[in-house]
Amino acid sequence: MNAEISAAADAGESDVETGRRSGRVQSVDRAVALLRAVARAARPGDATVAALAATCGLNRATAWRILTTLEAESIVACDRRTGQWQIGVGLVELAGVASVDSLVGSARPVLERLSLQTGETAALAVFRADRLTYVDEVAPTSVVAATWKGRVVPLHATSTGKALLAFLPAESARTLLGGRLKRYTDSTITDRHALDEELELTRRRGFGVCRGEFEASAFGVSAPVLDSRGHPLALVSVWGPGGRLTEERFEALGEVVRDAAETIARPRSVVR
Repeated sequence: MNAEISAAADAGESDVETGRRSGRVQSVDRAVALLRAVARAARPGDATVAALAATCGLNRATAWRILTTLEAESIVACDRRTGQWQIGVGLVELAGVASVDSLVGSARPVLERLSLQTGETAALAVFRADRLTYVDEVAPTSVVAATWKGRVVPLHATSTGKALLAFLPAESARTLLGGRLKRYTDSTITDRHALDEELELTRRRGFGVCRGEFEASAFGVSAPVLDSRGHPLALVSVWGPGGRLTEERFEALGEVVRDAAETIARPRSVVR
């Protein structure tokens, strides 16, 4: 290992000289190449130091030095029993933040159109760190409404939560729900069988509804923004008081919210 460290140090000096000449930092280029090789490793044997070094055209000492540096920052992780490397939680967290920021930016004009079209507050929610949180919203200027931005809401008692649960794998949804379903209002669904039926209906029609189940005065309709695998990235919702957002409007609102979610899932189609 001392020989590896010595060789790695020599490689580091080479990086400095190369960087001075090209304007690039060679060690960063190599780190990115290794990260991509780790992510693309299809078989266990493809993710050892030796295999990754060969894939990237590096010597083992250099590959080892870069991987252990990345491991210290939780960007990659190594199974010491097998010597196999994999993407670490640090990179997953960074990717999640980046994707949400990008999503919020592309969703904003869609929310503005949705609010104008429906005359109600349009909002975007994401699920991060085991919490469903509203990250952006647009309210009509003619409507005085309390903001939901930044609020964490329960999964079983909101239209956003139901839309999320309905499009997650069944086992994941059960795990997120945990034990007893808490009652917030008289209309909160607290029976598991009834909630399962509601989620099945949500899947079939492509949107979830809430009838004052978290706050008695708040009714809503939500649809998931799905990735290419059909997994929910975010939730788009329209909400307002039950006096305006009535049961008779749910079907029509569901269609426009579903269309908005599909537009956000195709950011290139968003009209700026």
